[in-house]
Amino acid sequence: MRKKLILDLDTGIDDAMAIAYALGSDDEADLIGITATYGNVAVPLAARNALAVLHLFGRDDVPVYPGVDHPIAPVNIAHNIAAPAAVTAAADDAVPPIDQAYADWRDGGRGGWPRDAVWAPSAGSVAVHHPNGIGGAVIPDSPREPEAPGSAVGFIVDAMRKYGPDLIVVPTGAMTTMATVFRNAPDVRDSGANVTFMGGSLTLPGNVSPAAEANISQDPEAADYLFKCGARTTMIGLDVTHQTALTREKAHQWADLGTPAGDFLVTMTDYYIDFYLKNQPEIHGCGLHDPLAVAAALDPSLVTTFGFNLQVDVDGPFRGRTIGDRSRLQDPDKHTQVALGVDVPAFLDRFMARVTNAAAVC
Repeated sequence: MRKKLILDLDTGIDDAMAIAYALGSDDEADLIGITATYGNVAVPLAARNALAVLHLFGRDDVPVYPGVDHPIAPVNIAHNIAAPAAVTAAADDAVPPIDQAYADWRDGGRGGWPRDAVWAPSAGSVAVHHPNGIGGAVIPDSPREPEAPGSAVGFIVDAMRKYGPDLIVVPTGAMTTMATVFRNAPDVRDSGANVTFMGGSLTLPGNVSPAAEANISQDPEAADYLFKCGARTTMIGLDVTHQTALTREKAHQWADLGTPAGDFLVTMTDYYIDFYLKNQPEIHGCGLHDPLAVAAALDPSLVTTFGFNLQVDVDGPFRGRTIGDRSRLQDPDKHTQVALGVDVPAFLDRFMARVTNAAAVC
């Protein structure tokens, strides 16, 4: 059976490039759906952007399913709520302690997110990806609507049960939807599905704090649960994604295509590269975080991995840090493969070829 692919995206700039990479890889896997999570943007905008990118690239056949739209145990809800100050203050007062919220969620509850609060991205996420999530590039809305709110969890569970080891799932935002999949349907932990996520770091500092990488920081409890629940995962973190970079010279090759999709990629990545050159000039371009996760999921030989049992620090000054789980250090069964090496030339050549092919016809 041909491989089936699901992308779980908080559709910002590198997520949009991940969609293009997946569409350019249709000889390897069928993209059967995109699920929308939060992080770079909120779930409604993530779904809108995913649908719009699919439409631009001529793939109106791929459905988009909204996922869980808030974290399990927010620490300071005022940083991530779209509401006036008086409302955020009241919401902060209503948030239970982290450990209590996490325990409630593991037992099937809703955790600590206030019922009527609406999640919004941090100022840092908005700066990285632009308020519209795709670098200020303007593309038409899709004529389609997303599937029902919250339908992502059921879609992924059903796909895992149907396709088993022939399914690849690539989460590249908050891990809340994926954690909920494994909490709600423990049987799919052993389905054999390939879950390769972008997030975390073992050998480098974080990119939102000295300890935390952005995707893990959105919901540390969800990522911690993902590591500990018994599911098998591959982590594509900053250790390898920061070894890859898209330069402006390479990105501007898409302008030569003379297509709306090519022009979109140039506009979007110009914004991203400008941000990187100002804030992380040592990368010499923009990071290709999410496309590398898709590439490694399709071809694991692109990365070198180290088997480890991980946890996420969920409290204290290192909240959001991915690190070894001391309680499982001597367990010979390692549930996470952590990518520490990457074949940069092979990946970059493949990235340019596949994204260019996808953009050339639209």
